[in-house]
Amino acid sequence: MSAHSSVPRHIEITETLVRLYVFLAQYLDRCHDEAARQGFPERDLQAHLAATKAQLMESLSVNRVVKGKVEKECDRVLSLGAAYLKGGTGKKAIFKELKGERAVLQNKTIALSDLLAVFRAS
Repeated sequence: MSAHSSVPRHIEITETLVRLYVFLAQYLDRCHDEAARQGFPERDLQAHLAATKAQLMESLSVNRVVKGKVEKECDRVLSLGAAYLKGGTGKKAIFKELKGERAVLQNKTIALSDLLAVFRAS
């Protein structure tokens, strides 16, 4: 059972999506920004990311298509970050992808935050 049991389900799911995208963006930021790594321990970020993803996957189990898209997106972001941290000859190309993925996450977070504000005001 959710800690937000009095919160309507659509609001809870939207909040969780926003949290997931924020954590994924933080993960990407940490890949190339030492200050971001210092400000939030890796262990804590990974724990929050895993818990948020698990909560969201449970909520999205009613729609396999959306659940699959979100899982694929998480895997893509985490793989991209790992590839960047690994380094090597393609690091510049990976950084370009990383920046693009970060922009997508930022846009999704903004859109979902706006939607959440409308939901809460209703």
